[in-house]
Amino acid sequence: MQERVDKINQVLREQITGVRVIRAFVRDDRERERFTRTSTELMDVSIRAGWLMAMMFPLVMLLANACSVAVVWFGGHLVADGSMQVGALTAFLSYLMLILMTAMLATFMFMMVPRAEVCAERIEEVLGTESSVVPPVDPVRPDGVHGLLELRRVEFRYPGAEHPVLCDVDLVARPGEVTAVIGSTGSGKTTLLNLVPRLFDATGGSVRVDGVDVKELDPRFLAEVVGFVPQKPYLFSGTVASNLRYGRPEATEEELWRALEIAQARDFVERMPDGLDAAIAQGGTNVSGGQRQRLAIARALVRGPEIYLFDDSFSALDYATDAALRTALIAETAGATVVIVAQRVSTIRNADRIIVLDQGQVVGTGTHAELMDGNQTYREIVLSQLTEQEAAA
Repeated sequence: MQERVDKINQVLREQITGVRVIRAFVRDDRERERFTRTSTELMDVSIRAGWLMAMMFPLVMLLANACSVAVVWFGGHLVADGSMQVGALTAFLSYLMLILMTAMLATFMFMMVPRAEVCAERIEEVLGTESSVVPPVDPVRPDGVHGLLELRRVEFRYPGAEHPVLCDVDLVARPGEVTAVIGSTGSGKTTLLNLVPRLFDATGGSVRVDGVDVKELDPRFLAEVVGFVPQKPYLFSGTVASNLRYGRPEATEEELWRALEIAQARDFVERMPDGLDAAIAQGGTNVSGGQRQRLAIARALVRGPEIYLFDDSFSALDYATDAALRTALIAETAGATVVIVAQRVSTIRNADRIIVLDQGQVVGTGTHAELMDGNQTYREIVLSQLTEQEAAA
């Protein structure tokens, strides 16, 4: 039964999450049949288990009453003969009923124990899973923070993978500079950025902040230094203000409005009925993709870290909003280290340094003009989005 319940939960979750895809491909009938089949399997197993339990209860009661009749029958003759007292017969009956009631309760356990066992196995699997990101035994917490980010011969390989996603990657991002990472799909851009806040650890080489390996830094300190805006921003259920204050609860309303203004989100937040107190649904499903990205950027700005990581965080914005946001960010992040991962060339062409990734390796480093002149991979990416005249402008 527990396995069938799991299966029906899985089917329901997939159908609810992918309802737009189901409707777009007109697969309603197939999904309905799939749910019906899974539901029927659960029903069949539940009916069999129900019949078993329904039979066990009257059988145990029949046994208990038959035993009581037998005891009274034979005990009555013994009492009549004078070889047994009535009190002894009554005590014997009481003990017998206690034993039979315990046996009846044990029959109910036959249904509960297997389900509990399945649940316990899952809990043990979760509790027994060792994290690949292990906190340091003696965490380092530097006194001063400058924001220098270095990747030295970094390699990363997913568990069980034949080839590494990143191989011998060297990168230096300095305070006051904008470092951009660009490459084709699957070149390892997001993986590279995830190594900095230790969402997972490099399998080779080292990632350093101010010369200290992130594996040796205090995790809380690293979280304070690094502001990460993921590729798919997530908003929590609550209000606009509660989401913006997620990394800095003591932030004032003025600071929240300032962050929203820099992130080009002030206009649509002001149009909301309650402004900063406007409700945000779980996952931010009641705002558009571009609005989610801008709120996520504002959340990082409220935190005010020394290192900003933007993982393709401008992809859902139109060109005008993208340009306005990048212009506003320049002044706000002037003294911080900024690393931007982007697919759109216009987003990163003015960066101080552009890193070109191809199949997990750095194949070029330089400014836009330098790479256009000397790097074929970067040139192909640029010309796939811009004309020769636009790229040279």
